[in-house]
Amino acid sequence: MAKIPELELQNLRHLIGGYDTSKCKLEEYASCTQDTELKQFFEQGAQSAMKNKQELMNFLQ
Repeated sequence: MAKIPELELQNLRHLIGGYDTSKCKLEEYASCTQDTELKQFFEQGAQSAMKNKQELMNFLQ
């Protein structure tokens, strides 16, 4: 693995944390709504945030 500068590691940590927070919030919003279209919108957003988080985590392996 190539050495990642400390600043880039901090940036990755910040981005990963943001996606994790977004995922949790979107899942909560989806669980609170009765509107199926809105629920689907929030669930898709949560899935997208999780995918982005996982892709960023790959840089740390």
